[in-house]
Amino acid sequence: MQSSDKPSQTSRRKFIQAGALAAGGFFIVPRHVLGRGFIAPSDKLNIAGVGFGGKGFSDTNNSYNNGANNIVALCDVDWGLPRVKENFTKHPNAKRYKDFREMLEKEGKTIDAVTVSTADHTHAVVAMAAMSRGKHVYVQKPLTHNIHEARMLTEAARKYKVVTQMGNQGSSNPQQKTMVEWFDKGLLGKVSTIQIWTNRPVWPQGIPVPTNFSEPSADLDWDLWLGPAQKVGYTPAYHPFKWRGWWNFGAGALGDIGCHIMDIPFRVLGLGYPTEVETSISSVFLKDWTPEYNPEGCPPASHVELKFPASAKNKSEVKLVWSDGGIRPFRPDMLPAGEAYPEGGENGMFMIGDKGLIACGMYGDDPILYTKDGQKIVAPAKPKPTDGKPWPENGHQILWTEACKAGFNSKEHKGLTSSFDFSGPLTESVLMGNLAIRSYMLRTPKADGKGFTYPGRQRLMWDGKNMKITNFDDANQFVSRQYRDGWKLSM
Repeated sequence: MQSSDKPSQTSRRKFIQAGALAAGGFFIVPRHVLGRGFIAPSDKLNIAGVGFGGKGFSDTNNSYNNGANNIVALCDVDWGLPRVKENFTKHPNAKRYKDFREMLEKEGKTIDAVTVSTADHTHAVVAMAAMSRGKHVYVQKPLTHNIHEARMLTEAARKYKVVTQMGNQGSSNPQQKTMVEWFDKGLLGKVSTIQIWTNRPVWPQGIPVPTNFSEPSADLDWDLWLGPAQKVGYTPAYHPFKWRGWWNFGAGALGDIGCHIMDIPFRVLGLGYPTEVETSISSVFLKDWTPEYNPEGCPPASHVELKFPASAKNKSEVKLVWSDGGIRPFRPDMLPAGEAYPEGGENGMFMIGDKGLIACGMYGDDPILYTKDGQKIVAPAKPKPTDGKPWPENGHQILWTEACKAGFNSKEHKGLTSSFDFSGPLTESVLMGNLAIRSYMLRTPKADGKGFTYPGRQRLMWDGKNMKITNFDDANQFVSRQYRDGWKLSM
């Protein structure tokens, strides 16, 4: 979907009345004149939502923008969820589907853009199916379930020339621009350390694999929910919410929060691919001296260190330290005594340079700069929208819809804060932490049968360009995944 440059004072009505192009100018024409795949910026965008029983409810409705756009199709595998029923009621004229493939096949001529807010393991297959048909996509964080999928979606967005946005809504927070300005003015100096923490998981992790399988309700198509994941029985321990803690479907605490908080140093410092990663995870003991071993599930807490080379903006190597499970970093030297941690210590970031420190919350909210010489600089409050209307979630979805109308490579598209050119490499770096965690869990029985060795418990060296661990080949199995028969991901 593309359009020519918008003239400053020419309305569609005048163009239609004139019936011809004015000499030397470009005019926006309506969809029915340009044909399939084109839309005038003054028209409404036709949007389809895939997965809206959870976060997708706000993704579809923020994109709908109180009627500024049309919701023409709604797709979810479970029609029994309260938010699914509510969205059906809210958009009674939208066509209803359970299978996104059927929806795209039948409604493809009508749909301009698609929001993808399914469980992590189906993000890539849904988004790729839409992009390959020329549909713009908004995909919830983490962009994908694994590194290889993130690279493929990033390349597909360029190939198909579609407008993309990942659902890390804090990236559209205008207060992030303040942090960029602070760094660019030299107030932090060279940044060498980033400390990030979260109280996630707030769902069960580190527990035995569920065995309490049962028949799903008639509203739920369990096979479609599984998608490319390995087939297992239905259990409430997976759907509708607790799937995040299982590698077959989710990406754990890192997948849930990493794309929100790591977004900030990526933007401020211009980080690229990491070169090294190392991790340590907590153990669960249900028996004396015998830790539980559940490699199918994410751990209850983890500590991850990523090393990034110096960037064009930041002339220093950076060590990014991630902690989840409620473990927060100790107070940095430049954080004055009595100053509170962001968000009461539940989620936050410290970006530490040789001249100053920035502290902020999960979405980049309310950043404060503490300088080495004792200054405290508080970021200005968020500006109000110029149109006087509330823009939920920093206008993250609304800005995407406006960029879709303007077209690929437009000023609006280039102005998006989390198009796949940015969010793809960010997601790859976030998921490096999960690659290290899963490698940490690998074990081999000792020759004498007494215990195990854990060869993945080491610093892993990463070749970002080629998506490969260079010093421990067994770790490379976690770069991608094996898809279930009948499913594939290709451009």
